[in-house]
Amino acid sequence: MTAGIPVEALTKAEAQAELTRLAAELKRLDEAYHRDDAPQIDDAGYDAMRRRNRAVEARFPALQRADSPETRVGAKPREGFAQVEHRAPMLSLSNAFSREDVEDFIERIRRFLSLDGAEPVEVVAEPKIDGLSAAAHYRGGAFVLGATRGDGTVGEDVTGNLRTVADLPDTLEGAAPPYIEIRGEVYMRKDDFAALNAGRDAAGLPLYANPRNSAAGSLRQIDPAATAERRLHFFAYSWGVLEDGGAAADIGRTQSDFLDRLRGWGFSVNPFARVCRSVDDMIALYDRVQTERAALPYDIDGIVYKVNRLDWQARLGMVSRAPRWATAHKFPAERAQTVLNEITIQVGRTGALTPVANLEPVTVGGVVVSRATLHNEDEIARRNVRNGDTVVIQRAGDVIPQVVEVLLDKRPDGAEPFVFPETCPACGSHAVRPEGEAVRRCTGGLICPAQNVERLKHFVSRNAFDIEGFGSKHAVAFLEDGLIAAPADIFRLHGREAELKEREGWGEQSVDNLLAAIEDRRQIPLHRLIYALGIRQVGEAGAKLLARHYGSFGAWRAAMRQAAAERESNPEAAKPADIGEAFADLCSIDQVGPGMADDLAAFFGEPHNLTVLDDLAGELDVEDAEAVAAESPVAGKTVVFTGTLERMGRSEAKARAEALGAKVAGSVSKKTDLVVAGPGAGSKAKKAGELGIEVLTEDVWFDLIEG
Repeated sequence: MTAGIPVEALTKAEAQAELTRLAAELKRLDEAYHRDDAPQIDDAGYDAMRRRNRAVEARFPALQRADSPETRVGAKPREGFAQVEHRAPMLSLSNAFSREDVEDFIERIRRFLSLDGAEPVEVVAEPKIDGLSAAAHYRGGAFVLGATRGDGTVGEDVTGNLRTVADLPDTLEGAAPPYIEIRGEVYMRKDDFAALNAGRDAAGLPLYANPRNSAAGSLRQIDPAATAERRLHFFAYSWGVLEDGGAAADIGRTQSDFLDRLRGWGFSVNPFARVCRSVDDMIALYDRVQTERAALPYDIDGIVYKVNRLDWQARLGMVSRAPRWATAHKFPAERAQTVLNEITIQVGRTGALTPVANLEPVTVGGVVVSRATLHNEDEIARRNVRNGDTVVIQRAGDVIPQVVEVLLDKRPDGAEPFVFPETCPACGSHAVRPEGEAVRRCTGGLICPAQNVERLKHFVSRNAFDIEGFGSKHAVAFLEDGLIAAPADIFRLHGREAELKEREGWGEQSVDNLLAAIEDRRQIPLHRLIYALGIRQVGEAGAKLLARHYGSFGAWRAAMRQAAAERESNPEAAKPADIGEAFADLCSIDQVGPGMADDLAAFFGEPHNLTVLDDLAGELDVEDAEAVAAESPVAGKTVVFTGTLERMGRSEAKARAEALGAKVAGSVSKKTDLVVAGPGAGSKAKKAGELGIEVLTEDVWFDLIEG
């Protein structure tokens, strides 16, 4: 047995056996606790096992298992929940952390809507409840469906459980729309949480960590009766789907009106919700609620601001996965002191060398933190961080742990300054820092195993291929064991079924489920494939822009190859038009620009990347970008705006055009269909004339899209 051997005395073989034992035992305990609500061990004993597992992994990082307890949170339900696809996505919120951030939020709204300084921007401010987002659907005023937020696109069907939640009516009172989806937050009151833990303590059961996790776990109980016993509550705050039903469907003209409708229908609305008419009003409410935060009967972590006028909300729309018309002003992050044991270097998928502080584990804001980012070598020098230092840790935005202060009076004798490596710790290649950049990068590219690992982890991430049951840890384990070497190998795993079934922890059913999930992902939208490739600077929003502009995988690949060839032939050229037509067209895509274009050209200029991409494409059915509505007169057309627009701001004009299916470009080329020119239009209008492209005034443009 390896359980009694001190961690520092374990051999590699003993460590591997110990990690296997701990993984199996902790999985059993997690399932008993989270799934069956029947804990088998006290918190102290459980925590000791987790600490031992963490210590063994820290000493032998290469032995970390794909099913490591450090990568698992809770346990899946015994039979799971049916999935619900949200008809309107449940978006996340952008964050603000200071008065300046709040002022910037209001100023962005002014610019987008072209408001003058005298017109007030009213917002509804209300506490941000620290609970679980959920949606309740009503047909004919009757509750018919309940779902969790999930990933924003697909959630879990928790209809039976949501029926047991207080403050959520079974039937809407008074006139209601034919169909409406009410969104809000499920939470557990502090007194109910205390009573729950008191009962568990009296019964000798482990105590729950905090109300938020208790609420989330309670809503996901297999038996709705178990959920009912937990006394959950619901604050309603917005809507998702709304089917028009004439006067009965009227939800008001403002967010404040809608909150009144919610109260009238029988929902609970947060009593702190207020209309604020200035930044001063917003900050005053923020300060007041923060002062009273500890005395509130529920947990909150900030204030949410929403533009009050619903017509302005509609005009503002969304960007990426967050609405432009709302933001969350977070309360200051909680802090804690701990010891920085060692600074190590992590190599990312783009070759970036990121310093990481490996810490003596400490609880910050209810979460155990053992690692924190140090950002880059300049940050290490600025903060003068050294191994052995006592440091102050906070979770930025209550999410990302970071070192905010070094306590120099507690620095141990002999602590030496950290020397940032000039070679990659993973492959030994030179690590260079381009002029003007803060990040040092490995030059090894695809020969660097760390980059390959990180790219594969990114490839299977949620917003990329998101293969059910095949997370980043599986990708790493399969890579290390030679089952896969490149993304396309994932789709050839059906040929290695026998090997998979022989792996520890993999039975016939789990392998069959994995292979079925892989098959489900052979058909993939173009934008998800582009994002999954992990090209530097190409995030989700950029991938969608590229997919929409080029339409199909073949067209995108051909255009990128041409742009890469043009860039290689003209390395010193600064203007996109001087580099080549394909490169200039790429740069003309709104929000792309030369920087992203250079990174795309660099990716497609590397033969190894083309081999990987073409190998992958051979295994997939890549869906063309979603077609736009045919009834729009500008659908599929490329539009350029130039000069001063007088009826709406430039940002709003672009957003409106894109909503109608147009492609908005930043420069005029042969592929431009329309140029909308306001007063002061210069070179773009002139070039359009030279190329014979139709130029419209702003009024004619509005006649076109509104007629």
